[in-house]
Amino acid sequence: MTLQLPDGFRLKTVPTEAGDLCVRVIGDLDWDTADELTKVARGHLESGTPSRALRLDFTDLATCDSTGLAALLMIHRCAVATGRRLYLDHMPDRLVRLLELTGTLAHLTGAEEGAGRGTEER
Repeated sequence: MTLQLPDGFRLKTVPTEAGDLCVRVIGDLDWDTADELTKVARGHLESGTPSRALRLDFTDLATCDSTGLAALLMIHRCAVATGRRLYLDHMPDRLVRLLELTGTLAHLTGAEEGAGRGTEER
């Protein structure tokens, strides 16, 4: 399923072979779009499906502002509350930098600050 919002923002949801859900975030994650990502992610996490994880794919992320960061924190909280893992895949350098500057990288990814970007699970 692909959801398109104004200004080219899209969310493309695809089940993975492991039975998880991958949501590809395309465009700007900001004030205008963060609520939609939160809605889609929470809908999946709270649906009772047997998936182990939610994967957010940022391959085509353009920008992320403080509202986008707040959405990621809410989604993480929901994932923890439902006993699932949240993976942030293919984060561009600008998103990693935002998470480092705000001290949320380790919280959202379980990675050590400054540990590099070698894994897809970030």
